[in-house]
Amino acid sequence: MALYKSKQRVIEENISETLAREYGSLSETELFTFAEQDEAAAEYTAVSGYSYWKSTLRIFFKNRVACFFFAVIIFVLLFTLIQAVSSREPSTTIHNDPETGIQIRNHQPDERFRFGTNSIGQDLWALTWHGTRTSLFIGLSVACVDALLGVIIGVLWGYARKLDLLFTELYNIVDNVPQTLVLILVSYILRPGIGTMILAMCVTSWLSTARFVRNMVMIIRDRDYNLASRCLGTPLGRIIIKNLLPYLVSVITMRMAMAIPAAIGNEVFVSYIGLGLPLATPSLGNLINSGIDKLLEPTLRYQLIFPTIVLSIVTISFYIVGNAFADASDPRNHVV
Repeated sequence: MALYKSKQRVIEENISETLAREYGSLSETELFTFAEQDEAAAEYTAVSGYSYWKSTLRIFFKNRVACFFFAVIIFVLLFTLIQAVSSREPSTTIHNDPETGIQIRNHQPDERFRFGTNSIGQDLWALTWHGTRTSLFIGLSVACVDALLGVIIGVLWGYARKLDLLFTELYNIVDNVPQTLVLILVSYILRPGIGTMILAMCVTSWLSTARFVRNMVMIIRDRDYNLASRCLGTPLGRIIIKNLLPYLVSVITMRMAMAIPAAIGNEVFVSYIGLGLPLATPSLGNLINSGIDKLLEPTLRYQLIFPTIVLSIVTISFYIVGNAFADASDPRNHVV
């Protein structure tokens, strides 16, 4: 033990002598200098490379089922547009037998009429895709209005405490009126058409979205980073866009995905009770409504089956894609 201490002492003395020879003649200002600080380099090293939308898309495209149904939606949208452009005649054209001149009524599906014809000789293939285009337009329009009004009212409702009473009373008044009654009254009072259908659905569709957004905003508005932003004088718009909206994207996406099938379902219901779109305007609601009358005739059930299959594919696809994108857009599911 004593030998180890003596060796250590010798080493320390040698180091001291070496340092004294090399640095003994230098002054304190020469020995010690301030390290240079590069603020730009410091900020650069602090960047994690995280991108919200890149992370969202990366998580979404890992879900193979969602990607499949997303491809189905894109295919249906493109096909409805291509079919409308490539069609040589209107979808409501009544086909007659060239030999007898009689309408080709209730013709079974074949190479010429892929989905058959209806009771007045119209091609169900063209009618179905025209009706899909009409129903999708109604659904997407209602979903956009629903998201826009719901987000604006919900953010103001949840963030501005002074407006809480006003929006609460507005919500209670509108919510106590049944949506079915609103659809029937608006469709009955105004002239039937696509605009009337969209207006009737938009009167109450924003309620649930605004309530969800308001609840989310109330949960996250008083968190530490939001309080710090307000103390630093950050503008309200920047707080909403940078601090609140990333947590609301999942809610907005979910509500939009649910609004599209709901709007199409409401259009089918209103058409079923006779207050929907005019019969001259093809839609999935009108096709299903006319096909229900053929349900008891086994040879004519195809007039109900084909529009119902297309409607089911559209609604299921939007529902699955909306759920998957809502999960992917939640920042809590992102791993940097």
